[in-house]
Parts: sequence; structure tokens; C-alpha cells
Amino acid sequence: MNLNYNLIQSLPKAELHCHLDGSIRVETIIDLAKKQKVKLPTFNNSLLKSQLSIGKNIGTLEEYIDRFNITLSVMQTPESLERTSYELAEDCHKDGVRYLEVRYSPILHISKGMTMVESVRNVILGLGRAERDFGIQCGIIICGIRHISPKVSLELADLAVQFKNKGVVGYDLAGAEENFPAKHHQEAFELILKNNINTTLHAGEAYGPDSIHQAIHNCGAHRIGHGTRLQENSDLMKYVNDHRIPLEICLNSNIHTKSITKLEHHPFPKYFKNHLRVTINTDNRLISDTTLTDEYLTAIKFYQLNPHDIRTIIINGFKSAFLPHLERRLLIKKIVDELENIFGFEKRVIV
Repeated sequence: MNLNYNLIQSLPKAELHCHLDGSIRVETIIDLAKKQKVKLPTFNNSLLKSQLSIGKNIGTLEEYIDRFNITLSVMQTPESLERTSYELAEDCHKDGVRYLEVRYSPILHISKGMTMVESVRNVILGLGRAERDFGIQCGIIICGIRHISPKVSLELADLAVQFKNKGVVGYDLAGAEENFPAKHHQEAFELILKNNINTTLHAGEAYGPDSIHQAIHNCGAHRIGHGTRLQENSDLMKYVNDHRIPLEICLNSNIHTKSITKLEHHPFPKYFKNHLRVTINTDNRLISDTTLTDEYLTAIKFYQLNPHDIRTIIINGFKSAFLPHLERRLLIKKIVDELENIFGFEKRVIV
């Protein structure tokens, strides 16, 4: 079977690691900037995209993050957050995504007077409208930021508690890893875990396996964002595997942030061969100029994946979703039936 673009795009997929402020449409940035009288480096669509999308301009994680200053400049009103949330879900729906977790940090959207509560409500509104229009299932992951005060992380954690079962499905810690250890934000995660909320942390992307160790053992991570440096600690990798802690792999983003130097050197095939629960994600659709289909095709090209491998990775994504267990089981059964009909596989037990 030819694993081409059209086939991969048509497959039902889960997107677990996708930043709202890194996945906005360029034409929307320009339109919002004009309406809000926000100054941009350029109002030319192709020029602005070339400045925002990494392309061959590979830099550090910090340089990657700097591009968000432009996207965030037009995402400071309730209307802009509702619109960009809706459009992201629409774009994902067209890309074959059935389940989408959108992550963002409300503290980065209050410079023009919008409250953090208002920001969450409007992301919920946008995603809810997309669910009704397209049938895509969505959830929100609220992000603390490593280089912002742990007190703010605690406020954001409290916000996640307020919106638990109302659209928010998890809590994350994002931002530059080096010199900003996760353990400094432990109080926020204690609040999250005491309120039975799912957690994922960016870890092992630009810093070593100790960052992953802290994410799991200090902050109680249920999933790990990126985890490219996990391979450097075989004992920790065994623990992650034994406890079925999913890894949110973002291949092209890892190149763009210099987390890895070449796709051939990415630990993804090693993790997959050793049966870690790897998932494939975009990270930032605009900044990395990618789609989930593109990410799967990258994995197919560089790691010689076959239809059975693709089936496994897609199911890993749905298994790792921050959904209630019974709801997740029903969704997985539906997805498995679809995949087996598409690929012509015999029915197999999912464990």
C-alpha cells in the first residue's frame, strides 16, 4: 500500500501537542492586526510567513519562541482568541484530525485588559463552535511558563481547576528549559494533581534527561512533551516505558529548535522499536510550517514505517488522549475499526 499524502491525510488522527499561538493562519494575523491597529513587520502575506515560519533558518529554542511575539500581538482580545481557536480546529479537521488538544497560556493574552478567565472562555467558545461545525473533538491544555514566576504557574493551575470538565483537559509547563527547572513550579502541579487533572510537561527538548526526571517525579507528568533527550538515560527510559508514559514527538519542530541536528539522528525509531508509547504531533503548525499529515510523512520517509506501524502510532495517540477512560475506549474502538477497514487488516486486540 502506498502511504502517500492523500491516504495519510484521510486517516483519523489525534493531535496532542499543538500550540494555539504557534498555529494561527498568516492571513488571520494580518486581518486582526489591521482591525486592532497592531504594527507588523510586514503586511505582505508571503513575506510575513517567511519571517514566522522557520524554513531553513534553524536556530535555538529561544529564537524559535521569539517568533511568538508577533502572533501574540494580535491575540489579546476575546474575539481574536475565539476566531483563532475555531480556525485551528477547522484546519486540523481538514488534516484528518478527529481529536485535538490545544495548548496555550492565558497569562500571555492579557496585555490589553482581557482577563485570563475571559481568554479561556473564548477559546472554549471557538473550539465548541468548531466541534459543532466539523465534528472534531477538542480539549484545552493550560500552560504554565518556566521563565515566568512560579506564583503565576499556581494562578494558571487554579484556572485549570476552575475549568475542569468545562473544556480544560490538562495542564502543561512550557518555555525554555535550561536554567528554569520544572521543580520550581512544583506547587502548581501539586494543586493540579490533588484535583485529579492530567499533566504533561515540555521536557528533554533542549535540556537533558534530568528535565524529564523532574517532570515525572517532581511534577507527576502523565505525558512528556518532546522527550528527545530521554535516550541518554536508559534507566529512566525503561521507567517511562514500563509506566506507559506517552511521548509527544514533534519531528520537524525538534530540527527547528536544534533539539536534534538531523532527522536521521532523532531517537523516534529507537523509541518505537523499544515499544515506548510514541505519538506524532505538529507543535506549531505556522512556526514549523507543518501539518500532522506532513509529520507522519516525515516519519514514513526517514524511518521506513509501514501501514502496521502507522496504525500503532495513530492508536497510541488516541490511547494517550486526556479523555475519561470509558469515553477513550469507545473512541479507540471506532478508530481501530476505521483503520482496519482502510488498511484491510485482520481484527486485533488493542492493549
